Amino acid sequence: MLRTKQPSGKVPNKLYLVMDQLADQFGIGTLRLTTRQTFQLHGVLKHNLKTVLSTIIKNMGSTLGACGDLNRNVLAPPFPFARKDYIFAQETADKIAALLAPQAGSYYDLWVDGEKIMSADPPDVVEALKDNSHGTNFEGSPEPIYGTQFLPRKFKVAVTVPTDNSVDILTNDIGLVVICDDEGNPKGFDIYVGGGMGRTHRMEHTFPKLAEPLGYVPKEDILYVIKAIVATQRDYGRRDDRRMARMKYLVHEWGIDKFRTVVEQYYGKQIEPFQELPPWEFKSYLGWHEQGNGEHFYGVHVENGRLKDTSKKVLREIIEKFNLSIRLTPNQNLILCDVRSSWMQEISRSLRQGGLLHPRWVDSLNITSMACPALPLCPLAVTEAERGAPDILRRIRKMFDKVGLRTSDSLVIRFTGCPNGCARPYMAELGFVGDGPNSYQIWLGGAPNQSRLAQTFMEKVKLQDFEMILTPLFRAWKLRRMAGEPFGDFAIRVGFEELQQYISSWTETANTTKAGRNVRLERELVDNVKKLAEQQGTSVIGLISDILQKYIDSQAATDDKP
Repeated sequence: MLRTKQPSGKVPNKLYLVMDQLADQFGIGTLRLTTRQTFQLHGVLKHNLKTVLSTIIKNMGSTLGACGDLNRNVLAPPFPFARKDYIFAQETADKIAALLAPQAGSYYDLWVDGEKIMSADPPDVVEALKDNSHGTNFEGSPEPIYGTQFLPRKFKVAVTVPTDNSVDILTNDIGLVVICDDEGNPKGFDIYVGGGMGRTHRMEHTFPKLAEPLGYVPKEDILYVIKAIVATQRDYGRRDDRRMARMKYLVHEWGIDKFRTVVEQYYGKQIEPFQELPPWEFKSYLGWHEQGNGEHFYGVHVENGRLKDTSKKVLREIIEKFNLSIRLTPNQNLILCDVRSSWMQEISRSLRQGGLLHPRWVDSLNITSMACPALPLCPLAVTEAERGAPDILRRIRKMFDKVGLRTSDSLVIRFTGCPNGCARPYMAELGFVGDGPNSYQIWLGGAPNQSRLAQTFMEKVKLQDFEMILTPLFRAWKLRRMAGEPFGDFAIRVGFEELQQYISSWTETANTTKAGRNVRLERELVDNVKKLAEQQGTSVIGLISDILQKYIDSQAATDDKP
């Protein structure tokens, strides 16, 4: 497997076309969009590595630091809004990626014979990298920040703006939030530290953790504070036990006050108090949106982030024909940027023909779900995730229908084939975490805006038993939820003990009525449809068919509009 590095998920037109070609020529014919805004190519053979990597590097891409015990891809909201805060967040992600990239030249020596293709780093990045006023650097080392040992474990950073939690900000080692003045000009950052998802089954000393507020710093100091945090983890993070080597365990062991004190020693200043933030929101930005500069962008829903077959071919044709740049989202989707109004109808039509449906026609369960690659592509996986997710989501929708939940009812569902948490299942309202062949832990209680950790509800639940476990939970949610109460909030409010009682006492009940073949509707709705059909002198099937067709026609007419 080969993974790229794409800060903010930005992908130039030329690079996308090259990645598409490499997937066919040297991979397994698919492109995978990851939960950290990068590409993965699977099936690359060792003797083709230099050809593949050099091609990526020479076409404005990189794989440097995409894996290993160092800073990984830096996330930022990928949406191409012409807004100061979004633009600044993306620029900051680029600078942090440059600051924390390995500096030794072996990468370029190995893959492009020493030719450094990338452009020079910004002056403020160079200045921050060289600064050693407070002992953040190894003097004389080709790796001034990492030294000879690098970090104890992988390290993850995300940057966002207030309210926008498309990046799962609280799951990162460092989370930055752009703070603006009254005129909308960026002035500094709120900083979170110590988030992380990875854990090991039945080892209670390993656990997922939300990042904690560290404080606020002015924008001109952000690179120096980043270095100070990284140096703290580098010098004090556990190196004797790899499972415990993530920064979240250092923050947990020390407490946030001691951690802040040590970071301030490397920073050379005191960190200001954390500034109050509004509640987080999750928005997918799928479909058409205005960028704010007269052009539009289109968010393409990609099931489980896997581009293949006709959809892959159609996307390439669109991107090539209109010379579009691309953004990858942290939710495994893709954004077509800088689209002129005159192109919108043709692009919408081509996407439909390629099976890439407008989000209006995608089940809401699929819109918010994520899954890691798992079997057969990941050696850590113990069961299915990506390959199994579509069928499980269909089964859940049938459970919804059975207990009388509406089509608009939804929840955040995530799947991983092992406990390492690459698809961030511990933030989901309903998380499936592989713990054996066709077996999963079930986690409940995350928030729709990804601001609360889920908790372990059941272990060793077999795939074939999902209906027996989940149907009573969904029925309880329908009957006992407060107005507008999300499933995760409901699970926390009611409590796991009571939910377990729902499962143990569950029996099949006749709470639905057939209306036509293979369709189940609530009794009250069926009675109302019958009355209306009698009034209009038509059959129930005829009335329903007419209503559905009119609705489909009216909605299809709006798909091409932002």
